[in-house]
Amino acid sequence: MLEVRDISAAYGPVQVLRGVSFSLGAGEIMCLLGRNGAGKTTVMKCIMGLLPLSAGQITLGGIALDRLAAHEISRHGVGYVPQGRRLFSELTVAQNLEVGRLARRSGPEVLDHVLGIFPRLAERLDQRAETLSGGEQQMLAMARALCLEPRLLLLDEPTEGLQPSMIEAIRHVVLDVQAAGVAVLLVEQRVDAVLSVASRVTFVENGQSREAMDIEALRADRSALVRYLGVQ
Repeated sequence: MLEVRDISAAYGPVQVLRGVSFSLGAGEIMCLLGRNGAGKTTVMKCIMGLLPLSAGQITLGGIALDRLAAHEISRHGVGYVPQGRRLFSELTVAQNLEVGRLARRSGPEVLDHVLGIFPRLAERLDQRAETLSGGEQQMLAMARALCLEPRLLLLDEPTEGLQPSMIEAIRHVVLDVQAAGVAVLLVEQRVDAVLSVASRVTFVENGQSREAMDIEALRADRSALVRYLGVQ
């Protein structure tokens, strides 16, 4: 489904990515793992068309995403939950969800389905996003992305700053999305969270993809975590 082939990208004169490659299939969860500054978030920005490539190619189901504008990429079924959520803070919960629906002109039944996944949001439709708790804001960011009816969902640090009960709720949502056949690309610093949901991991170091492993292999031999992250 998603093919990232030897991509490179820079912020002005600063080269950040230097030939990153990986693939992701439907109904699969893959995590990009690496130290801070390795280039993981930059990979997601490139997929979303927020940063142009200087080399390489990104395709989704044969469609060249790197040739499209960011709003066109969303219309092809790519949902993005960035680090820090990036909600429209002064808009209500309902208005934020409407923004998600408009990207692909999703019908009202999609909104009903999403609110079924996040019943707490259904109780807060008229509440401004900035007044929600951190966990509720993360729910809203994910719900907005799901209103796109995504084929591919990008999640950048979805559990950052959340209490354990909210982390578990987010984990269940991710697994439900996977079960529905959606491909999920995850950036996550919490190794325990990665081991509990991911199908595969790709380690990123100094802007390059270094090693890809099935999650079972990583659970059996955690030496790669020491090598690339410095943790057991």
